[in-house]
Amino acid sequence: MSAIEQYLIDTYRASQHGDPMPPPPGRDDLAVVRAARAYEQFRAVLDGRPGRHPWRAALRRLTARS
Repeated sequence: MSAIEQYLIDTYRASQHGDPMPPPPGRDDLAVVRAARAYEQFRAVLDGRPGRHPWRAALRRLTARS
């Protein structure tokens, strides 16, 4: 069963029981990724490493070699 099918079933059940509608699939995906990134940056600072974004540091290293 796909996420859309499950969402439709949950929406139908919620409407039948008078419960609040569930959030659509994928609505909070970007927020979860941002929170995970912020947590990793926080852990890096606690470990004594720079809390910068790892992709920016990798791009900086690549451009410095050229």
